[in-house]
Amino acid sequence: MASTASDRAERGRRMLAWLLGLDIIAGPAPWVLWGITAALIVVLLVRRYTGRRALRALLAVVIGGLLGLALSWTLDAIDAFGTPLPDPVKWWAAGCFASVGVGIVSLWESRAPRKIVAVLTIVASLLSGTIGINAAFGLDRNLGDLLEISTLQPVGELPKPVHTAAAAADAPLYTTWHAPAGMPAHGEVRQLSDASRIPSTAGFVPRDAAIYLPPAALVADPPVLPVMVQMMGLPGNPTPTAIQTAVDAFAAKHDGLGPIVIVADQLGSSRQNPGCADSKAFGGVNTYFNVDIPEWIRTHLRVPAAPAGWTISGYSNGGACSFLYGAQHPEIWGSLASQSGEEWPGWERPAPVLSKVFGGSRAAFDANKPENVLAAHPGAYQGRVAVFTAGAVDHIYGPPARHAADLARAAGFTTTFFSIAGAGHVGPALSVGLDETLRVLAPVWGLAP
Repeated sequence: MASTASDRAERGRRMLAWLLGLDIIAGPAPWVLWGITAALIVVLLVRRYTGRRALRALLAVVIGGLLGLALSWTLDAIDAFGTPLPDPVKWWAAGCFASVGVGIVSLWESRAPRKIVAVLTIVASLLSGTIGINAAFGLDRNLGDLLEISTLQPVGELPKPVHTAAAAADAPLYTTWHAPAGMPAHGEVRQLSDASRIPSTAGFVPRDAAIYLPPAALVADPPVLPVMVQMMGLPGNPTPTAIQTAVDAFAAKHDGLGPIVIVADQLGSSRQNPGCADSKAFGGVNTYFNVDIPEWIRTHLRVPAAPAGWTISGYSNGGACSFLYGAQHPEIWGSLASQSGEEWPGWERPAPVLSKVFGGSRAAFDANKPENVLAAHPGAYQGRVAVFTAGAVDHIYGPPARHAADLARAAGFTTTFFSIAGAGHVGPALSVGLDETLRVLAPVWGLAP
């Protein structure tokens, strides 16, 4: 009996993991849901109409659609998501509310079977609208990402660390590496939780980090590989889906080579902004990224000792932190990357960061800006590399990203700025931004000519 119960529980866990892992951007699941929703709406609309029923249905569609548009315009106006809403969001909201309206009016003057279909239509419409809006943002790839529920397994065996002297390669790795037979075609992602959790020593309570291991790190005797620490945006969570997709694509073209990536949390919650700094309010965020994580990397991973093999990177809010940390600690981070990043911590909403993180001290707030950090370390960035990317039609975050690149270049970083054609702040701004980051940094890491 115990074995049977255990088997059922395991099947349940596997089913839940499969459900949460469904691709809700590019996979077939959204189209199946949208098709079911459309079919339910057709069932409700195909009926014998009286003048009153026709008017009621028409008003439901018009009023619902206008309410959806009004809600999306209001949320955009008050900057509820911290970024301009993509245009498709408004149309998804209008369509969702219009179809919900059809379901609601179909509950009136109808028999039980029709009421059941109406309720199913309302539920399916809300789900379809949510999935469509998520696809318009293009950031949460699967259902688990959207619900902030991780399906990752805890990390197992990691590549054994090497001594400092052995970590320095005499020649770029791509010239000496030959992929062995049986090397996996794709990398793996794992949760850094429980015994493998990265300790936070200064009071900051991060959500669990994740680690991506490229195919070359999964062989019996893996090479010394570069390491990259990636941060996501606000609101958001430390999901490795985007980086896994980007590095897998890179590794497929480079004999399995790619960076080991730790996707770490600089927020502690999807609704707070610790300003990339150590503070009484949120604890030691800066310490976590520039002391705790580097120490964990050195003691757990087979990575280069020299800063050239170490990169700090981030998207949006995470981009502000990566720029700051790269400026503060060139002795750790040989390169920094910012995908559509804010120019400085708290740039998008300075008031709460000034108040909560810095206790209202304008001097401390300004000292935490990369521009001032760079000015305080003249000559410290020779040989360091900075990569900035932004959507070409991102009129909010694009100009600050370009200005940040100018600041890094003036301070001595070897700097690249890449404008992503047709992209705003979401979707391709992250995915193409990561692709470009890997392309520029591959020669720095010794993974490509």
